[in-house]
Amino acid sequence: MVLGVTSPDPVLSVAAPIGLAANTPACLVVDLKGDLNLPTSRSLADILAEGPRLEELSPGRAGVAMIPAGPIGTEEAARVVADLSQRWPAIVVRAIRGSWPGPTVPVMPVYPGLLTPSEAGTAVWQPSAPMANPPGPGPVLPFLRPGLTRQLLNGRMPARSKWISAWREVWELPWA
Repeated sequence: MVLGVTSPDPVLSVAAPIGLAANTPACLVVDLKGDLNLPTSRSLADILAEGPRLEELSPGRAGVAMIPAGPIGTEEAARVVADLSQRWPAIVVRAIRGSWPGPTVPVMPVYPGLLTPSEAGTAVWQPSAPMANPPGPGPVLPFLRPGLTRQLLNGRMPARSKWISAWREVWELPWA
């Protein structure tokens, strides 16, 4: 399965794809936004130009792997992702809103008071405070604690987390 993830919040745009990916046995996260400094020498553009290496065709271990898209258009990236999805159990595409042609999960921050969006569709809701209520339908994540945020942004996966476990149901919902 392939799911795109978008968020207007810069922290959630990084943490959300990792949280979603962590609920699968093995998952490839593709950075289509292109603003992460990932420690890898290969990108989707390289796979498109040179073909995939054997170790890129399927996961070599359990967990989350990340790859940048590189200088490649969305249409070409979608073709490479479709090819990789034949052997990867799950792929999450970190995308800009409206850019990914496949099913996409919007992840919206919920701010207290006047900052809460008034017109909202189905999304995954991330309260910025423990008591904030979502303005639309969809799963509500537990409060994202600063320590977990730092771990995720530093490339470390915690052994257990309520926040990461809450992403499990997102895979089962129909996303347009």
